[in-house]
Amino acid sequence: MGRRKTIDREVLLDAAEHIVTTHGAAALTIDALAKAVGITKGGVQYSFSTKDGLIDAMFERWEASYDEQFHEIAGHDPHPLTAVRAHIEATRRSDEASTAKAAGLMAALLQTPEHLESTRIWYRQRIAGLDTTTEEGRQARLAFLATEGAFVLRFFGLMDMSEDEWGDIFTDILAAVSP
Repeated sequence: MGRRKTIDREVLLDAAEHIVTTHGAAALTIDALAKAVGITKGGVQYSFSTKDGLIDAMFERWEASYDEQFHEIAGHDPHPLTAVRAHIEATRRSDEASTAKAAGLMAALLQTPEHLESTRIWYRQRIAGLDTTTEEGRQARLAFLATEGAFVLRFFGLMDMSEDEWGDIFTDILAAVSP
């Protein structure tokens, strides 16, 4: 009797991220993922139930990776200004491959209203607690938005940026919120 094959969720998630980053969010289907890893659609559905379940798992994995890096920089209960600085630094440090995955994942998430809402909540939490009645709070909010703008421009291919330019942009953004 042969050994029962197991389906590795991480392999499926890697393949799903590859599909999204190379072919776009619309190309991510249960069937495309099954073909990419050489299993049946039922095997993918066994692991994630639905495409929404797959997208949820992709987001959870990306968020766990981001949170690990964020907490390494900011600690576990940072002041709101420290949280913004840590977000900027985590975005700056992310390598091109992981950021491209995040951009592709964002595109996939935005295809459905329930994923859009969870993304809105996540972004709102990034700047929660900032006192925007102060100059420091307004500068931190502006730096956060500049970070996200640079991310979108670079990784959705709207503006070419070399690694040096990317680093310079984040040096400037961090300077705006440094004490």
